Amino acid sequence: MSKVLVETSARHLHVTREALDILFGKGYELTAKKDLSQPGQFACNERVAVIGSKGQFPAVSILGPVRPATQVELSATDARAVGINAPVRESGDITGSGACKLVGPKGEVELKEGVIIAKRHIHLTPKAAERFGVSDKQIVSVKIDSDARSLIFGDVVVRVSPQYSPAMHIDTDESNAALAVPGIMGEIIK
Repeated sequence: MSKVLVETSARHLHVTREALDILFGKGYELTAKKDLSQPGQFACNERVAVIGSKGQFPAVSILGPVRPATQVELSATDARAVGINAPVRESGDITGSGACKLVGPKGEVELKEGVIIAKRHIHLTPKAAERFGVSDKQIVSVKIDSDARSLIFGDVVVRVSPQYSPAMHIDTDESNAALAVPGIMGEIIK
């Protein structure tokens, strides 16, 4: 059986060096609050406001380290609540995606694009992908058994890299639909 840890990814953003300088001041460095499951990734103490046309989230967590593009990841419920038209996309695919304003303690960044609803995905090492019989960019389904809300997620993209640690990432809407709890496992179905 091909089981993988399922983790819930709450609303967050990734910032460029330039955006970090504007939001927090020139030369500011992110401070790690806690390491995440993916090697080298961490939740930061720093938070910013994400503002849409109908509202805002006043304290959205930044994930480090800095990235080549600023990207905000919301659930569909989040995006609707604040009035952002965000498409479902893989991380990094932000061309033509949603717009918002970011407000930090030192400045503001107007994003013309960069807000997405992250496509559910599985991070795997090449060895784990081989063991599970899947390949990079393959689309699979994942069955999650939970108390009273078991379900099968379709359209799950497999992402393979030696830099990854095996884990599936779903957003808060998806997690709530499955009544997922920390440590829950999902079965990969091809």
